[in-house]
Amino acid sequence: MAVVHTDVQQYKKCIDACNSCMQACEQCLTACLKEPDAAQRGRCVQLLRDCADICALASRVMSRGSDFAGAICRVCAEICEACAQECGRFQDEHCQECARECRACAEECRRMAA
Repeated sequence: MAVVHTDVQQYKKCIDACNSCMQACEQCLTACLKEPDAAQRGRCVQLLRDCADICALASRVMSRGSDFAGAICRVCAEICEACAQECGRFQDEHCQECARECRACAEECRRMAA
C-alpha cells in the first residue's frame, strides 16, 4: 500500500479522476484511429492527446503537492470540457464513455482548483 503524504491526501479524488480520464482518453484515441471515419476525427484525436497529457501532468503535480497544482487543474478542466464536447459528437460507445470521464474529471479539477 502506497503512503500518501497528508497534504496530498486532499487531492486524492481529483488524482483518481485525472488518472481515470487519462486512461479513457488513451483508449478512445486508439479506438478512434481504427474507426472507418478516422480521417474526420482529427480534432477529436488532437483533443484526446491533449487531454490525456494534461490529466497525467495534473495527477503528477497534485501527487507531489506542487504549488502549481491549482493552475494546472484549471487548465485541465478546460481541456477536459473541450474533449468531452468533441467526443460527445460521436455515437461510438468509446467516445461516449470518454466524454463522461472527461466531464467527471473537469468537475473534480474545478472543485480542487477552487
